[in-house]
Amino acid sequence: MTPDLLEAGTRRAESRRAALQADRLNTASGGRSASGSRVANPGEVDVTHGRILYLENVSVSFDGFKAINKLSLDIAPGELRCIIGPNGAGKTTMMDIITGKTRPDEGTAFFGSTIDLLRHKEAEIAQLGIGRKFQKPTVFEQLTVFENLELALKTNKGVASSLFFKLDSAQSDRIAHILTLIRLASSASRPAGSLSHGQKQWLEIGMLLTQDPKLLLLDEPVAGMTDDETERTAELFLSLKGQHSLVVVEHDMSFIRTISEIVTVLCDGSVLAQGTLDEVQADERVIEVYLGR
Repeated sequence: MTPDLLEAGTRRAESRRAALQADRLNTASGGRSASGSRVANPGEVDVTHGRILYLENVSVSFDGFKAINKLSLDIAPGELRCIIGPNGAGKTTMMDIITGKTRPDEGTAFFGSTIDLLRHKEAEIAQLGIGRKFQKPTVFEQLTVFENLELALKTNKGVASSLFFKLDSAQSDRIAHILTLIRLASSASRPAGSLSHGQKQWLEIGMLLTQDPKLLLLDEPVAGMTDDETERTAELFLSLKGQHSLVVVEHDMSFIRTISEIVTVLCDGSVLAQGTLDEVQADERVIEVYLGR
């Protein structure tokens, strides 16, 4: 979730509480509040060369420890790529670099053929069309499921614009479509805090989808889910494949087997192996450092 959206959600929740208090006192509500405006839409991502994400020889060190070491990776448009590897392999740091949270010491990172990610800040990268979901769901629990999705829409988050904001028919239809996609249509009016862990994960994915990202980075999305929730999440990801590019970091091998075509194994900050799940599971190096015997 982007910094401006976090701030907007906090303000929205505070505004909602104030409005409820105002109703009890028979006074006017304060309306909807939000943060400053986002960066302008720079246009479509150029994928004419067949790659939506391209990392080459990326390295970054923290206090002498090389978290990412000459990492090269590329993702095709519409691809669902799974990333696995032991703890400390550099998976989270890789996503930090892609999203602008961490700046590499060397290397290049491009979104499409023309957008140099290293020239953009974190909030700008989110606006360019890269969405990230962290392992722990971050939804606004005081707001309803519908309000969470409404807040996540690509709109001007300025205070004045937010106070007078009304959904148009296209935005309402989009939220309705996403509610059905994430299987929360029947829970639209429920406070997000009352959802199960798995449902909160789906809601946060839905919040990302409202912004129509070209690339989704998903960090351990099924951690803590029930078997049924994990199965439904696999169905959701497979339905998104082709419409969006997805990079999924996960340890659940059964889930990986359900959704994967290409699996990349990271170790010591670089690519150790790549191929189908069967191929990487049979690789002696992967067995040694990650899977065990």
